[in-house]
Amino acid sequence: MTDPKANINLKNPWHLLATGFGSGLSPVVPGTMGTLAAVPFYLLLAQLPYGIYLLLTLVAAVVGIRICQRTSDDMGVHDHGSIVWDEFVGFWITMAIAPVVSWQWVLTGFILFRFFDMVKPWPISWLDKHVHGGLGIMVDDILAGFMAMIALWGTGHWLGW
Repeated sequence: MTDPKANINLKNPWHLLATGFGSGLSPVVPGTMGTLAAVPFYLLLAQLPYGIYLLLTLVAAVVGIRICQRTSDDMGVHDHGSIVWDEFVGFWITMAIAPVVSWQWVLTGFILFRFFDMVKPWPISWLDKHVHGGLGIMVDDILAGFMAMIALWGTGHWLGW
């Protein structure tokens, strides 16, 4: 049986985006590497007016359904670990609550998003098992992003940031 990653071509824009510009091809913890690769893009997005940040995150989520579906189809595997566009969007959702760009907010947001994405508490776990296709790939990370966002707000409030 061939490795599904053999079907990835980074010259294909769908594959390039789905793999987080290649970060998802990491042989170890590809989801974490994808989230890490999303950080510099967050730092750029955070410089934009808040409404534009939210709009671009929404567009990335909606277009992400197609990005992930196309790449998943090309790989012949549903939600392969190398598909990390969902981690990009989930992290950007998490960080939408950060009032300032600082290493404390970014690091805490990163840790909280990875926690919710990996542990998949209910209802994330239910969505992960029951929603398929590009929407299924995206929706669990979108919800993990919202849950991490709430936890980030609570953490920031509790620590007095």
